[in-house]
Amino acid sequence: MKQNAIYLTFSIIAFSISYFISTLTKLELVENAILLAFLIHWLLFIPAYLLKTEKFFDLSGSITYISVVSYVLFFNTNTDIRTGSVILALFIIIWAIRLGSFLFFRIKKAGEDKRFREIKTSFFRFFMVWTISGMWVSLCSMCALTAISSVNGVHMNPLFYIGAIIFLFGFILEVVADKQKTKFRKNPKNKGKFINTGLWARSQHPNYVGEITLWGGIAIISCSSLVGSQYISLISPIFTYILLVYISGVPQLKESGKKKWGHLDSYKEYLKNTPTLI
Repeated sequence: MKQNAIYLTFSIIAFSISYFISTLTKLELVENAILLAFLIHWLLFIPAYLLKTEKFFDLSGSITYISVVSYVLFFNTNTDIRTGSVILALFIIIWAIRLGSFLFFRIKKAGEDKRFREIKTSFFRFFMVWTISGMWVSLCSMCALTAISSVNGVHMNPLFYIGAIIFLFGFILEVVADKQKTKFRKNPKNKGKFINTGLWARSQHPNYVGEITLWGGIAIISCSSLVGSQYISLISPIFTYILLVYISGVPQLKESGKKKWGHLDSYKEYLKNTPTLI
């Protein structure tokens, strides 16, 4: 019971932080978008828990990104739909479709995501994970949602083009890293081995470098449309970095890697000589 109370408390905190930040934008459209993000996650949690499955967990994140970005784009009555806003929305939608489908088919092929083996049997713990995923969507997309919802939409100024280049660089980096790892795993000769070739020879997590970079690009594109307290929405790349490096990404993969290859001198050498990110 005590543990369940802790999970529920964390869920409430995750929602409260996200919604509070949305209120600082002073844009009702953004507040509604954040409510929509959590609503989608909570509704999808129901069949996920009943079926005790995590197979569409990552796909739900993509659906939510697409939904909230489309919502603010089409329901912003403050201005006509601008080219900059459409491009920014398309960047996020294309990224969400690519990453969501990639993760979905990866889990479908593997049969399960081992991280959820125990989590999905606990109502409150599983609910917390789905709520935190809603927080992930909310905080990552907040600056873009705010920029698109602003009176003048997204400005196509020099910062827009700089941000677009950074986004595309990060997106390509993430795609290439994922493809290299997928190709490596498909090769029967690499069964039971860890990848240390291509981009993975220069970074232990090049896909995360791409992820953090592309959200940095989104933040740069968005910043010209922000005013006053709306600048807090630029937390996006910072939150992505903290989430991937200290919470859900690197720590879990590092622990898993040590269990599989921790006894190998080659793996110890790889960890020693290869930066976690850059």
